Amino acid sequence: MGILQDRVAIVTGASSGAGYGAAKRFAEEGAIVVATARRKDRLDALVAEIEVAGGKAIALECDLFKEEDIDKVVNTTIKQFGRIDILANIGQGSLDKHAYLEGIEVANAVEVYMGGPIQSLLFMQKCFPHMKERNYGRIINCGSQSCLSGLPGFGGYEMAKAAVQALTRTASQEWAKYGITTNVFLPAHWSDAFKLSAQGIEAGNSAAERSPMGKLGEPYEDVSPMVAFLASEGAGYINGQAIAIDGGVQLIA
Repeated sequence: MGILQDRVAIVTGASSGAGYGAAKRFAEEGAIVVATARRKDRLDALVAEIEVAGGKAIALECDLFKEEDIDKVVNTTIKQFGRIDILANIGQGSLDKHAYLEGIEVANAVEVYMGGPIQSLLFMQKCFPHMKERNYGRIINCGSQSCLSGLPGFGGYEMAKAAVQALTRTASQEWAKYGITTNVFLPAHWSDAFKLSAQGIEAGNSAAERSPMGKLGEPYEDVSPMVAFLASEGAGYINGQAIAIDGGVQLIA
């Protein structure tokens, strides 16, 4: 039996990156995975991979900018499985354009914010009554190591990820009395945030070169084991924490 045996887990952003890695790892640890993202074809491929390995998962298309899609995911999960034990808020609805501060467009910064902390808040709010009813829940949000280091040219993204970290801390104080823990992981791994532009790829390569481990992490191999632990019984007394999964890398020199 895995550490998440028979738990019902919603994983956002499951079509790629850390979301994909977490969904796959959760299933291997025995969870029933509700995998969500905009790219349904990738979700279907993930579900097929999980099922071939003997796991359980369903794919639900979800645009994080549409509250009705978030409602659909939560309501479908309750209808099919009767409960929500784990919410892994990993999806980021929009990425910034890697502008330096003087060049950040307000409209883009707002879009990144709506696609990060606001959609995370909505998912948390909609899962909350179901977790409260059972006096149990694990919420794991996705931040970024870059919001601590201040990676030049990533200001809009970092503002959004810092807000996710603040949201996590507040939820940990308000909801622990209902048996719900809330934590945020701060990864430094190859992700869409780096791959969006030549500037991002350069920043990722530079960080990998400076890493004491000689690399940036991979979502499944390096990041997902800690995410799965935070979703498990063993993490029941870990609450309100921001946990770096970064191999000791510093994203700026």
